[in-house]
Amino acid sequence: MPEVKYDKSHHAGATPEARIANRLRNSGGENADHVIKKGEGPTRTFTNIHYAPHNPVSRNGEGNER
Repeated sequence: MPEVKYDKSHHAGATPEARIANRLRNSGGENADHVIKKGEGPTRTFTNIHYAPHNPVSRNGEGNER
């Protein structure tokens, strides 16, 4: 049986375990205000919630005035 070698400079990791963990991570990033995880294993899903600011600034730089 041939030996399986992994590229140590690969972005996902140098071991099979590291590459699997990279594929199963939350792809929504760390910037979500709230994260909901449903299920376990490879079929789990993540829902990332980002709250809108209370006083959004318009495209021309002016605030929302009432």
